[in-house]
Amino acid sequence: MRHFAGPLIGALILVFAANACVAGETDHPLARQILKQLVAVNTAPSGGDDTREAVALLVRHLKEGGFTDDDIAVLGHTEKRRNLVVRFRSTKPAQRPILLMAHLDVVEALPKDWHYDPFVLTEDGGWYYGRGSEDNKAGAAMLIANLIRLKKEGFEPDRDIIVMLTSDEESTGDAARWLLAEHRDLVDAEFGLNTDAGAVLLIDGKPLAFMLQTSEKIYASFTLEATDPGGHSSRPHRDSAISRLAHVLVDLQAHPFPIDLNATTRAFFERWTHIAPVEDRALLEAILSAHPAPAVIDGLLDSIYYNALARTTCVATELSGGHAENALPQSARAVVNCRILPQSSAAATRDVLVSLARPYAVSVTQIAPDVPSPPSPLEPAIVDPITRLAKEMWPGIAVIPEMSTGASDGAYVRNAGIPVYGVSAIADDPNDMRAHGQDERIGVGAFGVATEYWYRLVKSFATK
Repeated sequence: MRHFAGPLIGALILVFAANACVAGETDHPLARQILKQLVAVNTAPSGGDDTREAVALLVRHLKEGGFTDDDIAVLGHTEKRRNLVVRFRSTKPAQRPILLMAHLDVVEALPKDWHYDPFVLTEDGGWYYGRGSEDNKAGAAMLIANLIRLKKEGFEPDRDIIVMLTSDEESTGDAARWLLAEHRDLVDAEFGLNTDAGAVLLIDGKPLAFMLQTSEKIYASFTLEATDPGGHSSRPHRDSAISRLAHVLVDLQAHPFPIDLNATTRAFFERWTHIAPVEDRALLEAILSAHPAPAVIDGLLDSIYYNALARTTCVATELSGGHAENALPQSARAVVNCRILPQSSAAATRDVLVSLARPYAVSVTQIAPDVPSPPSPLEPAIVDPITRLAKEMWPGIAVIPEMSTGASDGAYVRNAGIPVYGVSAIADDPNDMRAHGQDERIGVGAFGVATEYWYRLVKSFATK
């Protein structure tokens, strides 16, 4: 599930050359073959949420590439949802392992809505079309192909290189949590690199920014419910369950959470200010100020992405109530979905909802446990190699830390104490994001260049 700074750039992007790159197109036949095979395996709900076939084909490639049973672990918390963990072992480890991440499951795709068969990788006009072509089977293909390439070249890493491919990132995330809780020895590492976050943004065919994802918002949903004895609709009371709930939702909409920048979002706004549209500069400077004016806080609500970066957000996403058209409602219910800043908590957010709901006798219940995701520190030992290689492959590009407003397996890995950095290195059109949607695609050139970036990046981190 890739999330990046796309929505904020609508006014800025003039022409987005998704397949262009200063580094030039790079051909990787094995990565392309693996991507084609993975897309052909339906790992969506219509395919039974089954990753066994996808894992099996990757295991065949790995064994043909020189990996043994001792290097490969196929395991899962359910029969169908199998995960793959591969270890490229160092004969003389001088550093702790690194963890490379991707996922094999995909969201549903309805063939009748597509112009291409979603489960056939189709090349057309410089694009690869197919469900998972970008999210995130491209990541899996890049990692496995590069691992095999390194093995065949006789590369001698000075640390173990671990690849973790999970089976349910698009749904529950149980696979990552299960691996970390029950098989920590297989995936424990100094830090993780995630193919499922970050992007390369270009304007007029030139690289604008290399997004480095270092944190994610916390996902939490709450049920707000009002109850009442009800009665005949011809004799209405002063208020009702529905009207009381409606008051809470209106008050919630009028209650923006405070601006609260963390190390990642502050670095983002500071660096983005220099290349943002001129008309955004005043707002960005106000966000960075210690005491932004009330008008700025109000105006921020009209800038969807900046707003999501700068504060916790809560919005009603489901609504139900009443049981008959001629009866007073006995209950009214809303689901409020919150995306919480990692330096805050679901408990603190619930307290705000409770304070808004209490005057109207509306209850607040958290639906499922949240997963804290502390920001990964901007450690020079990790950030500098990522930055150097980005500037080498895309000269002049700005490397900008990013906090995803959505979530990925990285949240669970960070919560387990392993810092994670999202660096997909894939060029994508922020105004035409196809992941999860109709005719999902990835640029042919963008896929090749990203594969090369990951090959060089892993070598740099595994060579002291």
